[in-house]
This record gives sequence, C-alpha cells and structure tokens, in this order.
Amino acid sequence: MQILHIFVDKNGKRKMTKTFEKWKIGELHHTFGLRRHNENFAPLDTWLASQTTFDSTEEKALRKLAKELSINAIIWNEDELKFMFISQLIAIADLQTAHAKIFTQRPLSAEVNGIKINGIVDFVIANGIDEPEHPFFFLHEYKQEKKSANDPLAQLLAEMLVAQAHNGDNTLYGCYVMGRFWFFIILEGKDYAVSNAYNASDEDIFQIVSILRAVKTKIEEKEKN
Repeated sequence: MQILHIFVDKNGKRKMTKTFEKWKIGELHHTFGLRRHNENFAPLDTWLASQTTFDSTEEKALRKLAKELSINAIIWNEDELKFMFISQLIAIADLQTAHAKIFTQRPLSAEVNGIKINGIVDFVIANGIDEPEHPFFFLHEYKQEKKSANDPLAQLLAEMLVAQAHNGDNTLYGCYVMGRFWFFIILEGKDYAVSNAYNASDEDIFQIVSILRAVKTKIEEKEKN
C-alpha cells in the first residue's frame, strides 16, 4: 500500500508527495509505468563492458582497499563504509570533470505524474557550482549486506525519475551499494535494467572502477555537445 502525504501548494491546490525512501519497486512500476529488462538491455551491457587501465600505484591501492573491505564489510557502519572504502575508491576513479562535480547529502525534488517526489540524495554527480543543477549519476549507499529497512533499488530509481523530470535527460546512470556488493542501473525513459552484483572485496573492484570511469567519459562527451 502506498504511503502518500497530501500538501497544499502556494496556489491552494492539494497535491500528493512521497519521499525517496518510502517507495517500493512495485509501486514505481504501477505508478510510473517502469519496465525492468532482466537480460539483453544494450545500454547497460555496453556500460558494464567498459575497460580502463591501471598504473601500479592504482592497482596496489585497489588491492589494499579490497582486502580491507573483505575483513570489515560486515563490521563497518554506514559512515565507516563511506569513509574507509567508498570515498577512497571514488578518489581513485577520479570522476569529477571541468563542469560536473560530486555532491553528497543534497536535497532533490520534482513533480512526476502529479506526485511530488523528494528527499536527500547520498551521492550525485551533477553540473552546478554550489548545488546540483543537472544530475547525471547517482550512488546510493547501504551498510548492511543481509537486510535493509528500505528498498535501495526503488529509492535509487525514484531519485533517477526526479532527475529525468528535473533536467529533461532521458538516460540516467546509477549504482547502489550493499556492503561489498555493487549493483549498476541504467534508466532510459521508462525502461531500466540492473546488473548482477559486483563484489568489491575481490578482483571485481577493478571492473567497478572501470564502470565508474566510463561515467566520467560519458559526462565529458555530453559537455562537448
């Protein structure tokens, strides 16, 4: 059952609102007509096949991070996972561009199909100087591998729907993290697909960084057009 709240806008019109963390995946499908592709979704397949090279310093740092994660994935709380692992991996991936930067814990909202969706975004790469103006890539973090009170995929897709409405982009990229496991998502129009889990505590860490660096390439290409 959907938990929708009613608010009155400045014109006195009653509208419905729901925050990111309250959405479930089935509700998003029914409310916004989303369609999940379980295989052969070319945009995701192409993104996941991205390759990059690593110098010896990067390779050493990534192997050290993977080892630390393998020991502590179950132990770390959310802040520790972000500080001890995710932030360092993001630094190696080097995702910021001349016109797009990383924002964390920022509010984002838009009206989609008559429903105001809003909340705080964990991590977003977007154009903007002091606030995200044109979101492109979202990363949603969870510390627990075994369970979660919310639906991380639904929360991420809700953020991506807001970005579509906010800046008019048809294609959005995202990722959610549960402990050592990383899942990559593309939303293209109403169609989306989710990758299998990449285990950041083993050799998958190199492919995770390759996939993230491909996001930077896509942003740079977009900035040129």
